[in-house]
Amino acid sequence: MEQNNVQNNDEVEIDLLEVFYVLLDKIWAIILSGVLAALVVVAATLLFVTPQYESTTKMYVLSKQDSNTLTSQDMQTSLSLTKDYAELIKSRTVTEGVITQLNLDMTHEELLKKMTVDSATDTRILSISVRDADPYVACEIANAIRDVAANHIKNVMDIDAVNVVETANIPEQKVSPSISKNGVIGGLVGVLIAAAVILISYLSNDTIKTQEDVERYLKLSTLGTIPMSEEDRKNKKKKKQKKQKRGRGRR
Repeated sequence: MEQNNVQNNDEVEIDLLEVFYVLLDKIWAIILSGVLAALVVVAATLLFVTPQYESTTKMYVLSKQDSNTLTSQDMQTSLSLTKDYAELIKSRTVTEGVITQLNLDMTHEELLKKMTVDSATDTRILSISVRDADPYVACEIANAIRDVAANHIKNVMDIDAVNVVETANIPEQKVSPSISKNGVIGGLVGVLIAAAVILISYLSNDTIKTQEDVERYLKLSTLGTIPMSEEDRKNKKKKKQKKQKRGRGRR
């Protein structure tokens, strides 16, 4: 029983070793596939993906119960209402007000896809970011959203003031797409596909090709090998060429 287990383990190790050598033998094909896939993805990114620029503005909202004094309760209340402010910024009243003010050719839903509202942990500062293919438009929309949202928050939440922490800038660097990131991902996918094709081709080929295959699969020992003559090699090569020509003719 122990002997059978040892033999099974040996067979698994040999199979894994063969797989490794099969991949190692085709390593240049795998690397070439990865490089070609990376180049294709990079080219597609440059040609078909529109660059996006992001502009961010920040606002500070503080709820005051008394215009002369600021208590810790006021600060805690403002902190807990930060999510409410974020929802108000993304409301239809604000987006449609910005669309009308800037005469934008887009809907409420389309503008929502361009903007993100975020707040840092344990702060009352809200960040409004807008992405657009035009950096100037992204900056203009971000500032307009901040101004319209400030008035909307004052009216709805009965707040004295919303202060501007940071005005939106005109971005110089695009935030997406990342050509290097896409190239790396494309290269890895190309490598994996090439390796998978090689392994599938190897595993599906159950023909006996070498002396070791005879001993392993048929459990027979070979007495010797007969080398192929030069004439047989030429005939085999001609047959192979004929098959290739027939295959091309059928196509």
